[in-house]
Amino acid sequence: MQESRIDAYINSKKKRISDKAPEQGLASLDFIGLCEKIKDAFNSDWENRESSGINLEIQKRAIIGYEKEKNYFLDRIDSFIRDLDAGDTDFPAWYENLTEAVYHENWGLAGLAQWFMSEFAESSSAKIISDNIYFLVDGRMRLMPQKMSERRKEQLIKAFLLLSPRERTDKKYYEVYMLDGTRVTIFAEPMAKQGQSAIVFRRYIIPSLSFEEQARRGTIPKAIIPMLKAMVGVGYNVVFMGAVRTAKTTFLSTWQSYEDASLEGVMVETDPEIPLHKILPGSPVLQLLADGEDLKAISKNLLRSDADYFVMAEARDGVALDTALRIAGKGTKRMKLTFHSRNPYHFPLEAAMEIVKSTGGDIDLTMKKLASSFDYLFHFIQLKDKSKKRLKGIYEMSLGPAGEMQINEILSYDVQSDAWRVNYHIDSDKELYGLESDEECFEAFRSEMERLSENGILN
Repeated sequence: MQESRIDAYINSKKKRISDKAPEQGLASLDFIGLCEKIKDAFNSDWENRESSGINLEIQKRAIIGYEKEKNYFLDRIDSFIRDLDAGDTDFPAWYENLTEAVYHENWGLAGLAQWFMSEFAESSSAKIISDNIYFLVDGRMRLMPQKMSERRKEQLIKAFLLLSPRERTDKKYYEVYMLDGTRVTIFAEPMAKQGQSAIVFRRYIIPSLSFEEQARRGTIPKAIIPMLKAMVGVGYNVVFMGAVRTAKTTFLSTWQSYEDASLEGVMVETDPEIPLHKILPGSPVLQLLADGEDLKAISKNLLRSDADYFVMAEARDGVALDTALRIAGKGTKRMKLTFHSRNPYHFPLEAAMEIVKSTGGDIDLTMKKLASSFDYLFHFIQLKDKSKKRLKGIYEMSLGPAGEMQINEILSYDVQSDAWRVNYHIDSDKELYGLESDEECFEAFRSEMERLSENGILN
């Protein structure tokens, strides 16, 4: 669909919905009646076969976030409301105003539109299951008062599927993206139980990219911030791990925000979650979306890259882990990746098993390669109050002189006291690299760790 045709159509229709005089008495209609009356007026206008394809394109673009197309709806709805003198019509509290309410009720996101308002700007997830709508608030899914009928949900699903015209319409699972990067995952029947089809919305939220903000939220103790900044400066290879929703990706992004913006980087994601072009504006960072076979196809090119560092935003499978290991194994530093694991001591085995399962090889040898290629593991947890995340521990990982794996805990967190303790330990390979990479940063890292270990409990 040519965008110029859409523009021309929108401009041609920026007049009253109908040339007929507005009917009398419509101002007394309730909200549902007003929505139906305006929908009928639109449908009557859209019966023109020449414009039917353009109408679908306008609706699709409006739903995914294009302002021009959304304003096309809003302008005409507003005009019709004025013609009907229906501006005092009551509308549901989860909409911002009457015009937006009519638009979303008929063509937009219905009750889910509230999730995109400022009130829920820090909510990273929303779900529609059956006719129920949920928003993630303070780490928990909250059931909202608004509902979405099966008919309206199917209408919304069809609109989202217009984003992927090459997809087969008989599939039972779809994944599409809105203009702002929100990921929309659709589970249709029979994958979902009868009457339980679902739409899941996920977006990446970071209010402030700083260690200070992480400390303010209680995720880390404020006292270790100088140590963390020195670690970034040295350029160690780090892994951020934990279960789902433990702030791994948030911490990776925070860490990355302190990276030298002049360095060349490559980031590989499975979903477009981390906007490095906003975190490090002007930095020469190549941002790629690849997973599975796509990642395998480009892994050789990544290995040949002369980038200063790599970010594997989420190492979900053996292919991603193998790619990261081979890049780190050839001497590349400043590597960052996230990994789902509940126990840092199990990281070498869990990662090695995934790699061997996908690419073959020997588990013991792969574990040793992992231990010698990555320097520090950061383990995150979620507290009983799911809105609270904590850095559970920092672990130094090395390969000993006899080829044995060594994992030393240098920072530990106690849930009962909600406090941390630092244990001084720097292996010889970490010291050697630190002195070669940036002696000033390494000495700051060493002195801070020593000072913190002598201070005892950190809050």
